[in-house]
Amino acid sequence: MHWYDALNTYFPIEEMKSRPHIEALLRERGHVYHVDRDEHHVLLYVEGEEFVFVDYLLVKASARGQGLGAKLLDRLKAKGKTILLEVEPTDYDDTDTVKRQRFYAREGFHHAKRLSYRRRSLATGEVNELEILYWAPDETTTEDDVYRHMKATYEHIHTWRDEEFYGERYQPVDEALTLAGK
Repeated sequence: MHWYDALNTYFPIEEMKSRPHIEALLRERGHVYHVDRDEHHVLLYVEGEEFVFVDYLLVKASARGQGLGAKLLDRLKAKGKTILLEVEPTDYDDTDTVKRQRFYAREGFHHAKRLSYRRRSLATGEVNELEILYWAPDETTTEDDVYRHMKATYEHIHTWRDEEFYGERYQPVDEALTLAGK
């Protein structure tokens, strides 16, 4: 199975970028957008000067429980930059969301409590709410920094050429991503 198909099978449609979008990012923005994959995992991430944004992290079911997810995150942590990611809110009726939140908490990730991320899915038309988690190499990273990095990711990765790939545009960043107290 192609690595994109594995992602597309695992992640909800409202969270997935199209294959042409991802392939164009890798081809045209390969200086910042990267794929790390093998038969056990797929990791797509953005690396900026100050931060790393995990776009997709999939450890295949056959390789779970062996520490591979932690090892992949450790590779990113070794870069010494703030790491950001989007995650579904905990739904106690969906054990995967509970396990995912526990995993990231064990790995030292914190909720960006002042950030709200609500993006309308172009695939479903529904508003998809995700939580922003972050890991920082030191205590100097603030939620203002996280907001600034997420804004850059939204504008330069998530909505990059969106009309071309999806036939319409995502809402402006200030509608999708807000910071309380700003």
